[in-house]
Amino acid sequence: MEKKSILDLERLSTEQYKEIDKLSFVVVLDNIRSLNNIGSVFRTSDAFLVEKIYLCGITATPPHPDIHKTALGAEDSVEWVYFNNTIDAVEKLQSDGYIVYAIEQVKDSFSLQNMVLKSNEKYALVLGNEVKGVQQEVVDKCNGCIEIPQFGTKHSLNVSVTAGLVIWDFFKQLYKDK
Repeated sequence: MEKKSILDLERLSTEQYKEIDKLSFVVVLDNIRSLNNIGSVFRTSDAFLVEKIYLCGITATPPHPDIHKTALGAEDSVEWVYFNNTIDAVEKLQSDGYIVYAIEQVKDSFSLQNMVLKSNEKYALVLGNEVKGVQQEVVDKCNGCIEIPQFGTKHSLNVSVTAGLVIWDFFKQLYKDK
C-alpha cells in the first residue's frame, strides 16, 4: 500500500470549509489551561464538522503560537466565541435550543457507549479543566452528563483525548443523516 500524498487528500481550503454545512454540535471548553489541548480540540473539531467552539474562563483564545502548534490552522477554520463565564455559554446554548451534556463522572451519568442522538436535535458538549474537570455549577446547569467507560487503573483521560473520543461518537451518529 502506498501512502497518500498531501495532494491526494484533496482537502478543502479554509474559505471552502467555512462555507460547508456543519453538524448542529458545539464544543464548550470550561477553563482548559493547556494551549496544546485547546489546539487539539480545534483540530479534531475541524476534522468532524463541529459547528463552533465556545472558549470559556481561563481558556486561551487564538491567535496564539502554542494553540497553532497543535491546531495547525484549524483555529482559523473552526468558528469560536469567548465567554468569561461557562454558565453564560451553557445558558445561551440552551436558550438557542441545544441539549447540553458535560463529560464528567457524576452520579446518574450515562455511558458514552449507550448514547443515542437524534439527528433533528442540536447538541453541545462541555469539557472541563485538566485537573478539576467541569465546574460543579456548570454540571448542575447541563441537561445531563456523559461518562466514558474506563477499565484500567486510571480514572480519567487527557481532555484532548476525551474530546476526540466523544466528538467522533457524536459525528458517527449525526453525520450519517447529512
